[in-house]
Formats: sequence, C-alpha cells, structure tokens
Amino acid sequence: MKKKTPVVLDISCTREDELLAAKDAVAILSGKWKIQLITTLNCGGALQFMEIQRLLDGIGPKMLARELQDLETNLLVERTVMDTKPVTVKYELTEHGKTLERIINDMRQWGGIHRRKVMGR
Repeated sequence: MKKKTPVVLDISCTREDELLAAKDAVAILSGKWKIQLITTLNCGGALQFMEIQRLLDGIGPKMLARELQDLETNLLVERTVMDTKPVTVKYELTEHGKTLERIINDMRQWGGIHRRKVMGR
C-alpha cells in the first residue's frame, strides 16, 4: 500500500494562531445567510426583525432568529428592545460588525473576477 504524501503548507501559513484566526473567521461568517444578513444591516441601519425577514427573501423566522443570535454572541450585531407597546426589537451592526464591510466588499469583487474567469470571459 502506497503512503499518502502529506500536504505541506506555505511556512507563513503554518503558525497555529494564524490558522485558528482564519478558522474562526470562516466559522463566524459561514452559512447561507450570515453575509447577506450583515450586508442588509450595513445598508439598512437599525432594522426590525420583520423588516430583515422581508429583505432576506427565503429566510424563515427560526433561521433568522438563530443567525441574529449567533451574530450578537460574536459581538457583530446589537439587539435593542424598545419601550413600546407592543415591544419593538431592532437589530443593527456594532462598530465591530461594521469592520466587515471592507472584507465582504473584497469577497464580492473577488467573486466577480472568479466567476468571469471560470465562465471564460
């Protein structure tokens, strides 16, 4: 039986802290809705739950609640309960969450370039 050759990473990427940081970023932003949700809040400012759900076509209330809670846990979204009747809850990006705007924009630009390259344009 032939031994598999181990994958050798570039030495600059083998430092454990860099790998863990990249893993954390991917884990926080992964999934179908996270980047769409962050982009929606970035463009829309403070939004109510139902406003977000209307803007994110196809997301169910349970999934939206889960995604918002996860982003809140990671200090990217702030949840504010308004003293109204009925109670109104608004969600908005924190200052830390707003730092993702440049990263998401870079990903969008890369995605466009990649799509054109793969499609042969």
